[in-house]
Amino acid sequence: MQTLSKLIGTAFLGLSIGANAFAQDPVKIALVHGISGHAFEVFSKQTHTGFELGLEYATNGSNAVKGHPIELILKDTQFKPDVARAVLAEAYGDDEVLLAVGATSSGVTKGLLPIAEEYERILLVEPAVADSLTGPDSNRYVFKTSRNSSMDMQAQALALRPDENLYVATLAEDYAFGRDGIKAFKAALSGSGATIVTEEYIPQGTTDFTAPTERMFNALKDKDGRKVILIYVAGGGNPMGKIKAMQPDRFDIEISTGGHILPVLPTYKQVPGMEGAIYYYYENPENEINDWLVKTHQERFGTPPDFFTAGGMAAALAVVKALETADEWETEALIAAMEGMSWQTPKGNMIFRPEDHQALQSMYHFKIRVDDDVDWAIPELVREIKAEEMDIPLGRNN
Repeated sequence: MQTLSKLIGTAFLGLSIGANAFAQDPVKIALVHGISGHAFEVFSKQTHTGFELGLEYATNGSNAVKGHPIELILKDTQFKPDVARAVLAEAYGDDEVLLAVGATSSGVTKGLLPIAEEYERILLVEPAVADSLTGPDSNRYVFKTSRNSSMDMQAQALALRPDENLYVATLAEDYAFGRDGIKAFKAALSGSGATIVTEEYIPQGTTDFTAPTERMFNALKDKDGRKVILIYVAGGGNPMGKIKAMQPDRFDIEISTGGHILPVLPTYKQVPGMEGAIYYYYENPENEINDWLVKTHQERFGTPPDFFTAGGMAAALAVVKALETADEWETEALIAAMEGMSWQTPKGNMIFRPEDHQALQSMYHFKIRVDDDVDWAIPELVREIKAEEMDIPLGRNN
């Protein structure tokens, strides 16, 4: 089997995979992700690694579809909306890519939606999460393999087992990811009897959580029932650890949050027994693709695959399935092939909902287990939450 480059994306230059081995023209795909100077850079690198591994798996190591080599054109958004729009336009125009995959930040990715519509080329969203990316302001050229905020929060709500005795204060970052997430969480609790007592929104990059935590304590402490602070923060700053250090247990307040990438999971050792929902943890899914991913990633990189590695692989597997099944390699034929398309991923089956092109998929209810021999806290599987258990709102109607 031909071995893919282990490049993780430290320099975003054009990459041609196996082009010399084939006489036919390559099929060009752009990876549009932020690499330069941001805390989310690790998300982009994981996505890139997963995408390359996905191409390898889907093509049995040939890195070609129907005899055409796959050429990746790598673009760095620098996590700046204006740069992101410019490099996507460059990819569609000057580089003549068939489709693009990206981006990392939900806020940056929102600015890419009209570029896809302008050039009438597919944008496959991975790993950005916000519901709005397939919402009313999206368009028919946008497909999304990443989970969305509603999946995060409906799974999180199921993990909390809400009823009339549950009172929740929420903490989220003040941008598309955080706002969409809390909106989805409130919708998920609707009809359960649970009460949201306050919502706190903080700037991205916040490291001091004292003031919002005190406000959440004050809103919760006198309630009769189960009291929970829900944290929905994608960046660093360790809000869970810092809130835990302020002793919420003196008011019988619990902390709950979704799962995270491996470098963040050591902070979860402070909350053994905490329950929540996670998009992916390498030990949870049981299928052949995930087995291959875990084994191959461990052999090549010395670590298990992470949260966004699985997402990148899922995106690549979707691209190859679309290329294999489309009547022609042009936008309308690809859209026809992808609407309603199902395919296998490290998480099991995914399907693009025809109406808004969101990939429906499973999530995982976990309970934190601490093992002194493991560097991070283990989000041990309680149960798989199937896509059909979640009522994911329709983003747009084609």
